[in-house]
Amino acid sequence: MWRFVVLGLVIIGVVVFGFSLIDTSTGDEVNASALLSDVELDSSGFARAIDPYDWYFPADYGAHPDFQTEWWYYTGNLATESGRRFGFQFTIFRRALLPSSEDSGSEWRTRQVYMAHFTVSDIEGDQFYHQQRYSRGGAGLAGATADPRYHVWLEDWQIEALNDDAALTSIQASAEDFAVDLQLEQVKPPALQGVNGLSPKSGETGNASYYYSLPRLLTEGTVRVGDEQFTVSGATWMDHEFSTSALGMDAQGWDWFGLIFDNDREMMLGQIRLVGDDREPAFGGLLVNPDGSTQYLDSSMFTIEATDTWTSPHTSATYPSGWDITVNAPDETLNFTLTPLMGDQELHDGDIAYWEGAVRISGDVSGYGYAELTGYVDAMTGRF
Repeated sequence: MWRFVVLGLVIIGVVVFGFSLIDTSTGDEVNASALLSDVELDSSGFARAIDPYDWYFPADYGAHPDFQTEWWYYTGNLATESGRRFGFQFTIFRRALLPSSEDSGSEWRTRQVYMAHFTVSDIEGDQFYHQQRYSRGGAGLAGATADPRYHVWLEDWQIEALNDDAALTSIQASAEDFAVDLQLEQVKPPALQGVNGLSPKSGETGNASYYYSLPRLLTEGTVRVGDEQFTVSGATWMDHEFSTSALGMDAQGWDWFGLIFDNDREMMLGQIRLVGDDREPAFGGLLVNPDGSTQYLDSSMFTIEATDTWTSPHTSATYPSGWDITVNAPDETLNFTLTPLMGDQELHDGDIAYWEGAVRISGDVSGYGYAELTGYVDAMTGRF
């Protein structure tokens, strides 16, 4: 959910300064945060997530340009045959400048901006690698489609379907010090978050997203760190959201967890932390059963308690670092603990710093997952 804010910053920089400041090859930062007090983004004219959505796959794996904001988000826990572990995040974001398109003779003309975040956690090496890129949606530099096949890309970083129904996909991304080349197999149908895919972020009508997950993608391929390349396998979680809305003015930040259990179940849990230490009751979770059926988890059905903290040497922010979780599902109660596989998994060189990393699950259930933590460096209040 932090992506609403980050993409807002990117768009402000693009609108005010133009695309000439965005260098997708050098990794130079685009610092637009100083403009927030002077520029108000207009969301009028875009579709909003209000009514139930009529899902159709594989078409809905692609882009939804009637909505202002969209992202395709993958996080995975992988290991070599000998047990050396890696985590990765690969996310491509789309943000629309204006709500409609016009025909143009120029291939460079576009109303879409794309951004990508790519990270690898080398657990044994205790190294966290991360990089971000920006590009326009014109001239084939970046885009998202499901016709004729699912394909989302930003230059040579890409997610691509390997068959017509997108049950097999690949992820390819390479930076100077790290890279992944992975094949992912979908083994469960899309899990619709919220109520049939309508996921509220507050009590205000329209302050929501359309949101589904592919909670278990069997994954194999290679990870490169430095000059070493490793053959790996494991499982990946995928989220796809699109919306035209933002969080309330009282939102401090978010804690989100995508969890893949060893018993062939998966779970999404999250909490929107409000200023004053309350949490937003509208946002809940989801339990996915082995057969792919789902159970919605209202926010009153689970508790998330931090067990430890980690202080960043980069930003001096203190994050929770471990959680005891109790879930009172309709037919059972689950108690389990999440433990980060390494402390420093903070993306700290952009306009918004946040922690996103691999975690181990132990207790009534076991497995691996990912956590995303925002609002610990700067409050998200009023940022977008």
